[in-house]
Amino acid sequence: MTSAAEPAQPRPAANVPTSSYRLQLQPGFTLRDATAAVPYLAALGVSHLHLSPLLEAAPGSTHGYDTVDHGRISEQLGGEPALRELAAAAHRHGLRLIADVVPNHMAVPVPEQLNGPLWEVLRDGPDSPSARWFDIDWTAQPGPADAPGRGRVLLPLLGDRLGAVLDQLIVDGDVLRYHDHALPLRPGTERLPLAELLARQWYRLAWWRLARTELNYRRFFTVNELIAVRVEEPEVFAATHAVLLRLHADGVLDGFRIDHPDGLADPRGYLSRLAEATGGAYTVVEKILTGDERLPTDWPCAGTTGYDALRRIDGVLLDHAGACRLAGAYEAFLSGSPVPGDLCQEPHPAVAAARRGRAEMTEPHGELAAEVDRLVRLAVRIGAAEPAHADHAPWQLRASLQRLLTGYPAYRPYVRPGEPAPAVSAEQLRTALDGSTDPTDRLVAALALGELGRGADRDEFCVRFAQTAAAVAAKGVEDTAFYRWNALPGLNEVGGEPARPGLHPTEFHDWCRYLERTWPHSMTVLSTHDTKRSADARARLAVLAEQPAAWAAEADAWSTAAGPGGDRDGDWLLWNTLVAAWPIGPDRLVAALLKAAREAKLHTSWTTPDTRFEQALADRARAVHGNPGLLPRIEGRVHALAPYARSNTLAAALLHLTVPGVPDLYQGSEEPLYTLVDPDNRGVVDLGALAVRLTDAATPRPGDLAREKLHLTATALHLRRSRPLGPYRPLTADGLTNDHLLAFARGDDVVTAVTRLPYSLERAGGWRGTVLELPEGGPWTDELTLRTYPAGALPVAELLATHPVALLTRRGGE
Repeated sequence: MTSAAEPAQPRPAANVPTSSYRLQLQPGFTLRDATAAVPYLAALGVSHLHLSPLLEAAPGSTHGYDTVDHGRISEQLGGEPALRELAAAAHRHGLRLIADVVPNHMAVPVPEQLNGPLWEVLRDGPDSPSARWFDIDWTAQPGPADAPGRGRVLLPLLGDRLGAVLDQLIVDGDVLRYHDHALPLRPGTERLPLAELLARQWYRLAWWRLARTELNYRRFFTVNELIAVRVEEPEVFAATHAVLLRLHADGVLDGFRIDHPDGLADPRGYLSRLAEATGGAYTVVEKILTGDERLPTDWPCAGTTGYDALRRIDGVLLDHAGACRLAGAYEAFLSGSPVPGDLCQEPHPAVAAARRGRAEMTEPHGELAAEVDRLVRLAVRIGAAEPAHADHAPWQLRASLQRLLTGYPAYRPYVRPGEPAPAVSAEQLRTALDGSTDPTDRLVAALALGELGRGADRDEFCVRFAQTAAAVAAKGVEDTAFYRWNALPGLNEVGGEPARPGLHPTEFHDWCRYLERTWPHSMTVLSTHDTKRSADARARLAVLAEQPAAWAAEADAWSTAAGPGGDRDGDWLLWNTLVAAWPIGPDRLVAALLKAAREAKLHTSWTTPDTRFEQALADRARAVHGNPGLLPRIEGRVHALAPYARSNTLAAALLHLTVPGVPDLYQGSEEPLYTLVDPDNRGVVDLGALAVRLTDAATPRPGDLAREKLHLTATALHLRRSRPLGPYRPLTADGLTNDHLLAFARGDDVVTAVTRLPYSLERAGGWRGTVLELPEGGPWTDELTLRTYPAGALPVAELLATHPVALLTRRGGE
């Protein structure tokens, strides 16, 4: 996985996008709305429309990841006729479609009969033909009264303990109703007294709080309403993908984005089956890569969905030294006293926060306790059957699992039972062991790596450890630690590394060449439906790393102006959120801060909300808009940041559009977009208004960043469609401030040049005679200004006199 060797599987050669545009389909923006937007998106210059999940989802779903029926395109979105109309319109304009696929899970909907396979399992139990669809541990719960050894499914959907809600359960023919829930009754039990009726079902109704310790079906992370699907079973794959594969065969769909492959039992096997079924359609995976981790080279896909690119592009535009000082200023802000030392040295507070977040997930009463207990049961069974592995007490196994899952440095290992463990997975397990010689630790690690031979329980442990590791990483780091350590909130994105802020240009160039060599058609992104802050919001926050002392003083002054009573970390996040998303109304602000506080789980949480704390947080946030001394100061600070944020916005956009890979634009991001975590970032975008503005985007208007970004985006997209971008080659400027220019060539006829660290550049006195040597073969034309320059040494101050970026082409190369 760390090897940069050529991938073992061939890349898809046909129908590779030059760029894609992500559309969030929902009842407020249907397939017919997407069809109406096709002329605009074609004019913008993309080659593919990237559609959120298409299959029927739970009623009113605004995201589509809660599938209830794999047999049809969502009627809420317009159904298959509307999808075919969209495809036809797209084809007329030279566009193609990429569909988001959700192989890992389905919804446990309300009412439950919307999910037909699940309904059958609840009615007929483990003998149901649909029982193989779902990842259920039938051994974890005693079965019905007349079949105690068969097991049943825990359904944690009651608002209180069962005894407190018995009078709310209603038998209605062959259905058991609880408020809006409708559950099937096992045939022949309809006329039994209620207590006996409940005891005879293939499910156990339970208080929702029992889920974290007693749930016996795998979920999407900790979401009880999303039950895992066993797509590794050939018949389940066939049933869940039949419609999408038929639409691909019909030419309606041309590519696929695979959601959450880390949850699958066998990601490589799944991708191989999909590639075989589609003849190698363009496919990318939402694989989260941490640190220096690389996508496994034996996965038959085009690459990732682009979070690895997001981290590199943001990183090269961030001041590493300033970010380290800002981290220290943050710690001082919290404690009220100076923090000695370099916070970018180990042990780093962000690393400690990540370990704590992982550890909490796996505690005996943690949010993923049920998943860990399932591994413990497997290990106990293995020991009972094999004397060589016996006498490891359940509490010892649980403690070892917690240590290994806490210390695991990536999302998951990629071990397939019956194959030697990849060297990188073995090394990651050794890292997690941290030198431990404890026999139980060694046993658990050996089971996770599949080193103790084959067998049903041993194979399952190997697979399930990997799936659990991914959930622990996602929930413990992204959804806990990243809401706790808020020094530089813009770093706390999926796959982010707040302990390693910034990226040197040399490292950036190395990564670009690696991507070009190994995954040339991988997606790249800056904003998605899952980013906690959009790219332009992060571009503002990046400026603060160039002025850490000034920003810390300003944050302290704002807290003083807001008055006593604020939680210090909450205040820091409040001020950063205001800067990132300004102008922002009170409702959006409060919603984002409440979500952050609940995810952090320090003062309040989703499951145990502290209403007094939450009310105080909301009151403090809302009071900002009514504070006559504070509001002008916030507006003034955002205004002062604007020139440097503009530079970062345009630089990130141009890098995204010209580095190796396939740029995927998020809806609305062709203009400045200052959105926060979902659902704030999943709203409907007025593409009609964008279409109107596109018609005059090329006309200069000083100070109009929206026009500048839209013009840059359209220009670069059309360039990508008009010619293939050639080999990536770094270019180096010469002069006193050359580190502030990031430049590279794509082949012999395209050059990208962007400004980095604009505030520091200004403090250094500007470009000060720095020159960029334009390659021979000119003249060169900046496509953003249409100014022409000869080959040879060009003063950067002249090149970037109008914009902080330049996109140069050699017209003779067309």
